[in-house]
Amino acid sequence: MISTKDITGLILAGGRAQRMGGIDKGLIPFHGKPLIESAITKLKPQVQTIMINANRNITKYASYGYPVIMDETPDFSGPLAGFSVGLKSCKTAYLLTSPCDSPLLPNNLAELLIAEMGRGDFQLVYASTKEADGKVWAQPVFCLMRSNLQDSLNQFLQKGDLKIDRWFKELHSSTVIFDDPQLFANVNTPEELNSLEEVSA
Repeated sequence: MISTKDITGLILAGGRAQRMGGIDKGLIPFHGKPLIESAITKLKPQVQTIMINANRNITKYASYGYPVIMDETPDFSGPLAGFSVGLKSCKTAYLLTSPCDSPLLPNNLAELLIAEMGRGDFQLVYASTKEADGKVWAQPVFCLMRSNLQDSLNQFLQKGDLKIDRWFKELHSSTVIFDDPQLFANVNTPEELNSLEEVSA
């Protein structure tokens, strides 16, 4: 059985945040504290150690006491670039990823993804959410993967493809459906930030 000691958490804070006017989203105040702090607080009990993937404000992120790793590809290449450096730096058997801008991250994310991983001996398991109308949406940046997937991801990226769902399809993967989509809500606009602050007050 996989335990938290087998997992490194990777917080993805390397995006460009164009819809927020290019602000570094991990440093945006949420209830008076940078969003990255919510991500650390939520993820810390679920993993052995944490890394932060960031491409700017490195000193600020490093002040939290965790390794900060930068994309090796230029131009803010998206979450797979973060996955790639995360896998390269990961010293545990598994890597659990989460974005910096989803402050309501489930406290049982690792637990449920671990359970699914063990059920089918999968290479990667990601979260999905079910809306009120019954529609299921993938939440692919919330995922637990084996740390030996670096070669697979590098080969995929070398083809010039950055679509996260296409890489997942090349793997033996599965998903866990969470009934509360609010837990995975992320901040893309000032309005969404205000809304999340209200529901988590």
